[in-house]
Amino acid sequence: MKRIFSLVTLLFILVVKAHAAFLLIPMDDQQKNHLKAYGVVYWALQQDVEVKWLLNYRGGSFLMPSNRNVHDECLIRGVSVETIPDAKASSILQYIAREDVNMDAVAMQKAPKIAVYSPPNKQPWDDAVTLVLSYAEIPYDVVYDQEILDGKLKNYDWLHLHHEDFTGEFGKFYRNYHNMPWYQEEVRVNREMAEKNGFQKVSKLKLKVAEIIKNFVKNGGFLFAMCAATDTYDIALAAHNTDICGPMYDGDPEDPDMDSKLDFGNTLAFQNFHIVKDPYAYEFSDIDVTETRKVKPEDDYFTLFDYSAKWDPVPTMLTQDHTRIIKGFMGQTTAFNEDKLKANILIMGENKAAHEARYIHGDYGKGFFSFYGGHDPEDYRHLVGDPPTDLSLHPNSPGYRLILNNVLFPAARKKKHKT
Repeated sequence: MKRIFSLVTLLFILVVKAHAAFLLIPMDDQQKNHLKAYGVVYWALQQDVEVKWLLNYRGGSFLMPSNRNVHDECLIRGVSVETIPDAKASSILQYIAREDVNMDAVAMQKAPKIAVYSPPNKQPWDDAVTLVLSYAEIPYDVVYDQEILDGKLKNYDWLHLHHEDFTGEFGKFYRNYHNMPWYQEEVRVNREMAEKNGFQKVSKLKLKVAEIIKNFVKNGGFLFAMCAATDTYDIALAAHNTDICGPMYDGDPEDPDMDSKLDFGNTLAFQNFHIVKDPYAYEFSDIDVTETRKVKPEDDYFTLFDYSAKWDPVPTMLTQDHTRIIKGFMGQTTAFNEDKLKANILIMGENKAAHEARYIHGDYGKGFFSFYGGHDPEDYRHLVGDPPTDLSLHPNSPGYRLILNNVLFPAARKKKHKT
């Protein structure tokens, strides 16, 4: 009797395993909430569940061993999930592995440690990334100049920069907002930080911070930046031997020969650009095309490039989406003039007709960086003082998915670029 009972138990276990061995989180049009799906995957990694990122399979779906806690978490967060037998999972992986199929399965084993560079007086309209991290329920730490100067970046895998201005010109908001309390508070906080750390000017403080971040990337960190943090970061690095700040920003005149003193060998992504010398203009350089573009809002889209998942897994991961056409959106830095990109920079999203790069990627030392133009993927022209976007109204946002691809990227096992 005991033997019969054991045999029945064994058969039951085998049947259960055969029919419920894996969880598949689809990322195509069958997913109810793409953004929260990334949060579930991050949570699973925190629970030491190994997740496979199925590149180019159903919009970049996720596959993992069957786990009741993960399944329940999907239900709680409103994320679509499919329970599939071992045989189907094996069939999917075998299909993905075929040489004639542009797909790949990349293992993720550890949740990356995330830091967001953000001032203590941050406004709610300042940052799309903190919005989507919060909505997806992905934890992050806030760091600012002091933490970076104190060497705390070594504790993180991933750093985000958004609307911050690394040139020391306080976002070039002076003309329209210098009497506003929030602007005056920003100036006060940054000047006090500079003085506390022995810098005579905010621009010198920001340059030092930019150099430390650059070293973070060189040593294997991942940097993701949006909006004005993209071009002002490189402008600050290029201007390390000159003064580009007008007197209202640092108390003395800018260098009239600043353009000739820019050091493009010190930048990550951009070269051969010119500084906008008018201190009252709401623009930093000709890297950005906001003021010169002739793209109508109804025609403002950009296209994601297709890459070989097996040969170029890094850009493939960073461009996973359920559509290749993304609605454009503006920002202080909307898009990048392709003529100002360094030769080694990879364009991952482009408005080809307008000669604009919207989403770019590169490597430096042992690390990587991605720059994404625009401010808020679901608010075409987000203005100062506007309320934050309610992402519960945009749970399937393709533009926000690109941000979250970057968040998960450091969790993947690194594969060397082959092209």
